[in-house]
Amino acid sequence: MPTQTPALKNEVLVLKQYIAGKWIDGSTTKEIVSTNPADDRQVIARLRGADKSDALRALDAAQKAFPAWRDTPAPVRGRILAKAAMIARARKEELARLMTREEGKIYPEALGEIDKGLTLMDWFAGEGMRLMGVTAPSELPRNILYTLRQPLGVVSIITPWNFPWAIPVWKISPALVAGNCVVFKPASLVPAMAVEIVRIFEEAGLPAGVLNLILGSGSAVGDVLVEDARVKAVSFTGSNEIGKRVHTIAGARGIKVTCEMGGKNPAVVMADADLNLALAGVMKGAFGSTGQRCTATSRLILDEKIADRFLKLLLAEVKKIRLGDGLEKGVGLGPAVDESQLKTDLDYIEIAKKEGAKLLCGGKRPADKNLAHGYFVEPTVFDGVTPKMRLWREEVFGPVLAVTRAKSFDEALELANDCEFGLTCAIYTQDLTQALRFSEAAEVGMVHVNSPTIGGEAQVPFGGVKGSGVGEREMSKEGLHFFTELKTVFLDYTGAARSSNIY
Repeated sequence: MPTQTPALKNEVLVLKQYIAGKWIDGSTTKEIVSTNPADDRQVIARLRGADKSDALRALDAAQKAFPAWRDTPAPVRGRILAKAAMIARARKEELARLMTREEGKIYPEALGEIDKGLTLMDWFAGEGMRLMGVTAPSELPRNILYTLRQPLGVVSIITPWNFPWAIPVWKISPALVAGNCVVFKPASLVPAMAVEIVRIFEEAGLPAGVLNLILGSGSAVGDVLVEDARVKAVSFTGSNEIGKRVHTIAGARGIKVTCEMGGKNPAVVMADADLNLALAGVMKGAFGSTGQRCTATSRLILDEKIADRFLKLLLAEVKKIRLGDGLEKGVGLGPAVDESQLKTDLDYIEIAKKEGAKLLCGGKRPADKNLAHGYFVEPTVFDGVTPKMRLWREEVFGPVLAVTRAKSFDEALELANDCEFGLTCAIYTQDLTQALRFSEAAEVGMVHVNSPTIGGEAQVPFGGVKGSGVGEREMSKEGLHFFTELKTVFLDYTGAARSSNIY
């Protein structure tokens, strides 16, 4: 593999599918074109999309590769992952540049995402030495009880566009270390990043067929990756609409499935909070990555005692944000990923106005003509948002913040929980009692105290409750265990027939 691909040199990259260790064209005549969301005149990559026949070939390849990969010792599998991490680390800046050009997030955020993925790869590589079961004492003499963790077989991994490096990595890494073979289907908006991920694993020495890449629309290839009898598990991150469908189909088949979906994450700022700390956290949570992350801070609940003061500080900071191409120094907010997402952002802004929310800043496309060819929207803040408004209840996935006020801690907690989603939340307070009460009572999968709603670490679980997710958590031991079956072994070395009726 060359050290630098054409896409990283700002040339148009011609992409292919990766099936059974070979790079091949997709079977459709439909061309998929990846463009720069900061300037849609810039083409990043082109490819012929995959269809059902390509997906079936990928499943065939994965099935054939599984016996040998399953029998490869877990520490050896971990070393291949460690080598992939080493290769990626040497190319970090190039990969981050490509990510910014294809997905739109600003370059410092892209670097951070690459680092996050590398940490995950490092952690899961080490799990190749720790893929352990447990032993337990038997009630019977000369009997040993122990458990094994064994791979499932062929697994489908379906990922979104907003974290085109980290999310695939945190799914693919544990799947491979556990001994599974993978069919990987990324979002069609970020094919170039997906190709780079697969090339890195290829260079690291991953055997043919163990990881297969299908680039195509969900309507063309999505169903077969869930319905086919060879698929033993599905790991999905994306919209609630598609996630519910994936869960329904997989559940009907009785296979493992995890779906990480939407979020409408609140940050609560109490009267005793360090307001500068809270301000920094809300800014990063609400407007980082252009609000295009499931963990974004999209609801802000302010103690009424400090609400006006905090909003004054917030608006002053929001108005400093510079919009533009994420590769330019000083840019703090990149574009929406495509025209459809931009329209969604603008539509929700109009809905909020009509429902009576008070627009404090933003709310439209920027006037700067230099940004006319990008999918930009100004960072937007609404005050007076009530729980009955759609802006409070529905995920926008853009730089749009809904603000309301609470008279007490109990009301703030009630407002935080008044939502169908339950991914993450944050509270800013110096009161340990309030922090602990909130952590216990918040109806979410993750709680942040005096830090933004965003982020996670490799060694702890990631995921939500209510409408934000179904199935096992991702990352950490839970993320690895999802890709395994647990087997219990009863080893009797008495050499005699059992006489007890213990069972």
